[in-house]
Amino acid sequence: MPWWELALDAVGALLGLFVAYGLALVVRRRVIARDGGTFELSYRARSTRTGRGWLLGVGRYSGERLEWFRFFSLAARPKISWERSDLVYAGRRDAVGPEEMSLYPDHVVIVCEGPVGDVELAMAPASLTGFQAWLEAKPPGAQMP
Repeated sequence: MPWWELALDAVGALLGLFVAYGLALVVRRRVIARDGGTFELSYRARSTRTGRGWLLGVGRYSGERLEWFRFFSLAARPKISWERSDLVYAGRRDAVGPEEMSLYPDHVVIVCEGPVGDVELAMAPASLTGFQAWLEAKPPGAQMP
């Protein structure tokens, strides 16, 4: 078999893997969203450098928890989740500098105070309204900040 046929077979196999990965991402997103309550949500994992450390993902409300799934991962479980009672909304700001390129267009950055420090999230303004309503809708008997 000539070398170019082997190279063509390798390119075809890589293309097949790429298509399979894309289909797996679509199926995973549909499975995550089957119960509703999902929205585009970016999470700032590292805040050591200004404007850096943002990871794109999908957020889902699951009872008393906000679950975050990485966008380009095939994991069925959330990468991070936060309890509603642990988050306190601290404020919002517009994306500036390198953040504008890292985040979805028109997303706003919000800061929440959590049990281990500040949590920075980015979401659409409409999703922010839903997030604030979810935070304020604590069950009876829960302490309000």
